[in-house]
Parts: sequence; structure tokens; C-alpha cells
Amino acid sequence: MNRIQAALATAVPTLLLAAGPAGADSVGRPRPGYWELTNVFTVVITQKKVERRCLVASEIQKFMTSPSNRHYACTYPSRAVGDGKILLKGSCATKEGQVADVTANGGYAPESFRLKLSLSTKIAGIPLAGTATTTARRLGDACPADAVRSDEAKRVLKGGDTPPQS
Repeated sequence: MNRIQAALATAVPTLLLAAGPAGADSVGRPRPGYWELTNVFTVVITQKKVERRCLVASEIQKFMTSPSNRHYACTYPSRAVGDGKILLKGSCATKEGQVADVTANGGYAPESFRLKLSLSTKIAGIPLAGTATTTARRLGDACPADAVRSDEAKRVLKGGDTPPQS
């Protein structure tokens, strides 16, 4: 169970930023900057995690074009994104071959987003279902020096890309 929850902790924020190419809708994609994400995962037990992260433009673009992570390889044959709404249907598989069917729906704006992911899988032949909800809000343009950053964000910020550190 913990492996699935750990993978969801990374997958859900990634899915949330999968909002299509720049300029694709009238609402606008999430903007780079300092973000606070609240994740609630329910797979047998419920866990809540709040984190603050620095996201750069190139990272958001990558999230938007290939929502996946290091734990799961995901494909979304059914995708509807636009005007602040998102709906994804597909599946995610671990490196070990565990597959989960996923449906994600929610909304986004330049300063906030919310997504609810539903998953179903089988472990040892036993059906298992769960949900993960992420609510996020943009805290600002500047990221504190000690803000959590992905390797991509560290590389880009070292080169002077936005968002600046405060």
C-alpha cells in the first residue's frame, strides 16, 4: 500500500499541471513560482501531506506535455483540457509491472488548481481502489532559498531563469 501512496504523492501534482500547450485555452496554465500543495490520499488509509515547492516554466511545460513521474509511467489516451477544466483517463504502471487504471478531473487557473484522481488496480488478485486529491495555490513569484526544487528547477534557476529566489 505504501508504494502506491508514495507514487501518488508524486503523480498527482504532476497530473495537476497537465493543462495542455501554452495558449490552448482562455483561462491560462498554472504560472511558475512558489506553490503550496495539499495532497489527501485514500488507499485503505487516509494520509494528508502539505508541501511547498518552487516550479519553473520549463518544468511546468514538461508536466503539461508528459504527466508521469519516476515511480509510474503513465499514458492518457483520453484527454480533455481547456478553459480551466481537465479530464484525463488512462493507466499508470510501476517499473515492476503493477498497473492502475486512473481517471483525473478538476480545474486550473494561473494561481490555483484542484484535481481528484481515482484509481483502481489489483494486488495479489484483490481489487483495490483509491483517491487522491490535490489542492494547490500559488504563493508568489519568488521562491525562498530553501524551497523544495526538482533537479530541473535547480538546473534552470542556477542559470538565472525565473522565478527568482527571495
